[in-house]
Amino acid sequence: MIPLALLLIGFSLFSALTLALIHFRRENYQDQTIAKIMGLILMLALCGLQLAHFAWLYLDQAWVETTLYRMTLFAVAPTFYLFSQPLLRPQNESRIRWMQLWHMLPVVAAPWLPGAAALPAAFIVGAGYLLWLARSLFALRHERSNFHLELMLLGGVFAIAIGVSVLGLIQTALPEKLFFSLYAVSIGLAFLLVQLTLGLRPQLSTEVSEAAQESYASSTLTNVDCDAALSGLNSLMQSEHIYEDAELSLPGLAAKLGISPHQLSELMNTRLGKGFSRYLREQRIDAAKAMLRDEPSASVLSVGLSVGFSAQSNFYEAFREIEGMTPGQYRKLHPRNKTPR
Repeated sequence: MIPLALLLIGFSLFSALTLALIHFRRENYQDQTIAKIMGLILMLALCGLQLAHFAWLYLDQAWVETTLYRMTLFAVAPTFYLFSQPLLRPQNESRIRWMQLWHMLPVVAAPWLPGAAALPAAFIVGAGYLLWLARSLFALRHERSNFHLELMLLGGVFAIAIGVSVLGLIQTALPEKLFFSLYAVSIGLAFLLVQLTLGLRPQLSTEVSEAAQESYASSTLTNVDCDAALSGLNSLMQSEHIYEDAELSLPGLAAKLGISPHQLSELMNTRLGKGFSRYLREQRIDAAKAMLRDEPSASVLSVGLSVGFSAQSNFYEAFREIEGMTPGQYRKLHPRNKTPR
C-alpha cells in the first residue's frame, strides 16, 4: 500500500500544479473570484497534506503529528465549502460575507484539541460539509442530463470522501501507517477523477454555476418574446459575428438583445439546452472549423484568435472538448474542397 500511496502523492502534487496553472484561470471563473481563490487555497492545503504523508511514509518524519498538519486537515472541508458555494448557489446568495468566516473556527481550534481526538473530529466536520454538498447537488437534479458523465465522476470523488471520513473515525484501530497510506491514496484518486472530469468538460465550473442559477430561480421569461430574442441572438452570431469579441460576456450580449442577463441565461438553458459559455464556445468552434477548411495557409493560432479565443490553449481546449480532436487533426481530415478545372 505504501508504494501506491507514494506514487499517488507524486501525482497529486503534479496534478495540483497543473490545475492551478491551467484550470484556475480567469475565463473559467468569470465573476467567481472567491471560488477561484478558495480553489487555489484548497489545492495548497491538499498538497500540504500529501507532503506530510510523504514525510511520514517514506522518511519516517512524523509531520502528521504536528499542529500545522491538524490545522491543514481542518481547513480542507471549509475551504472546499467556500469554493463550492459560489458555484452551486444563486448569485445573490453566493457572496461570502464576513460572518461566514466562522467556517474557519475549527482551524483555529485545532491546536488545542487532544491529538487522539483531532483526526476523528476533523472527519466529522468533513462529513457535515459532505451532507451540504449532497443537498446542493440534489438541487441540480433536473440538470443531470447535461452533466451525466461528469456527475458520475464527481460522484466517485464524493464516495472517496465518504470512505475517508469513515476511516478517519476508526483510524486508531488501523495499523500505524495504514490510515495515512489510505488517505494519501484517496487524495490521489480524487485528483485523478477531477482531472478526468475537467478533461471531458474544461469549463465545468462555469456551466455548473449557470445551471445553478436556473435551478434556484423562478422563470423570468413571462414578458419576453422568446422567439424574437432567439432570432436576434442568431443574427448577432451569424450576421455580425459578435462571438469574435474575446471580451464578450453574458451581460454584454444580453444588453444587445434588450433583456437581462438572467433572462438570456434562462432562455439559452430552456430553449437551447445549454448555458452561455457552452453556446459561445460552440459558435466560435463552428467558425474556426470553416476557417480551418477554407484558409489552409492560416495558422491554427491565428484561426483561434480570429474567432474570439484569447489564447491558443483555450482554443485547443475548447476544440478538443467539442470535436474530440485538435484543430490540426481536424484540418487534415477536412482538406479544402478544390474546384475542378
